Amino acid sequence: QVQLVESGGGSVQAGGSLTLSCAASGRIFSINAMAWYRQAPGKQRELVATITSDGSTNYADSVKGRFTISRDNAKNTMYLHMNTLKPEDTAVYYCASITMATTYWGQGTQVTVSS
Repeated sequence: QVQLVESGGGSVQAGGSLTLSCAASGRIFSINAMAWYRQAPGKQRELVATITSDGSTNYADSVKGRFTISRDNAKNTMYLHMNTLKPEDTAVYYCASITMATTYWGQGTQVTVSS
């Protein structure tokens, strides 16, 4: 089992910045990759960014150049640095850890961007 706890969500005006954190505990050694997803009201959950165990990253086109995913292995924590936020970034953001067996999810944290 892997437990994930997100933090750092909140409300911000368009153009502002937020950093989300995801603290992992449990069977950390089983994690192959971690990711951030988001789900806006009435929409499907979508992939925002991923980071593998060797540090390779990938981003959705909608956030490239604005968001940065990173991880601190010593703290077992993943981050999502979000800059130049737009109203369409408003969503519940979830962190996920991907293992060979399954994907574990955090509880989600709300990000609201006002125009």
